[in-house]
Amino acid sequence: MKKVCVFCGSSMGNSPVFELIARDLGKKLAETQRILVYGGGSKGLMGVIADEALKYGGEVIGVIPEFMDKLEVAHGSLTEMHIVDSMHARKQKMADLSDGFITLPGGMGTLDETVEILTWAQLGLHGKPVGLLNVDGYFDPLIQYMDHMVEAGFLRSQNRKLSVVDPTIDGLLLKMEAYTAPELAAWLKRGQT
Repeated sequence: MKKVCVFCGSSMGNSPVFELIARDLGKKLAETQRILVYGGGSKGLMGVIADEALKYGGEVIGVIPEFMDKLEVAHGSLTEMHIVDSMHARKQKMADLSDGFITLPGGMGTLDETVEILTWAQLGLHGKPVGLLNVDGYFDPLIQYMDHMVEAGFLRSQNRKLSVVDPTIDGLLLKMEAYTAPELAAWLKRGQT
């Protein structure tokens, strides 16, 4: 995993642990010579992780929609910045640039990015690891909801395994490096040769 896309909040959240985990992850990515790919913002956890990766000599690639760049929320000091037409184009570009995905605490945008990238994995559009950095149990309700979807018959148990979860950066990176995409459901293979 050379390029790691991080989804995270454009706000700081209410707990100082969220800022600390963003700082630690930015530093870890730089120290392990992994390139950070993220939404290109300068505010909240997004700004923190980018600043920290840059501080420790890491490369940082931002992807931001034009309308957000015009609102002056784009980070001004990245290694590389891609300005795209829409939020959808942003997600596609980040996915194309990345070898894996890590989700930190965030709000609706972070949830949207995470669920969409998991949906793409479920549909076989990529086989890259998707990790939830479950600091302070932030993702416990989402994890419980995915388990509920399995119990209710709306999520296959094999697709439940598409997300990798750990409360620590080192633990999550190890699990992501060892990740193998589950076998596609039979109905998705129809028509493939």
